[in-house]
Amino acid sequence: MKLPIVAYGDPVLRKVCVSIDENYPDLAKLISNMFDTMYSASGVGLAAPQVGLPIRLFIVDTGEDEEGNAGYKKVFINAEILEETGEPWAFTEGCLSIPDIREDVMRKPNILVKYYDENWMLHEEEVTGMPARVIQHEYDHIQGKLFTDTLGVLRKRMLKSKLDSISRGDVRADYKMKFPQQRKKR
Repeated sequence: MKLPIVAYGDPVLRKVCVSIDENYPDLAKLISNMFDTMYSASGVGLAAPQVGLPIRLFIVDTGEDEEGNAGYKKVFINAEILEETGEPWAFTEGCLSIPDIREDVMRKPNILVKYYDENWMLHEEEVTGMPARVIQHEYDHIQGKLFTDTLGVLRKRMLKSKLDSISRGDVRADYKMKFPQQRKKR
């Protein structure tokens, strides 16, 4: 089932999320619904706050690479980035909660991440390149941060009216969204 994606401005996107345990209700269904939602929105990652839940859960699927090799697909529960290393590199990022805005974000290319998978197996894994970037972006979500937070003051000021428009629902997305300030239809 496709869930509505919460838009910029909703307070849930600014919450530091809480850990969950294996008794979290309908977790397998939630994970499945999050994958359906992410795929229908053509995303490569989705965090629980983006579907309105302030819990430490996110999913990643980078899809196939240029050579047709399988992509990086994982579920992250209660993730913790233990280390980020390497020379930061810029890449243009976007976010399903912030449609139509893309900006260069600097991130380190290598991470060490600890997390539980959907079967509650504990992992500690080194990840590099694009999968590391996607994990960092989604990890920021469960920490209450957005990619726009990394931008300079001037760039943020330039984007303010666009971000306000997104909060009001004055944006077009090819997927179902929930807007925090959407005006009531008469």
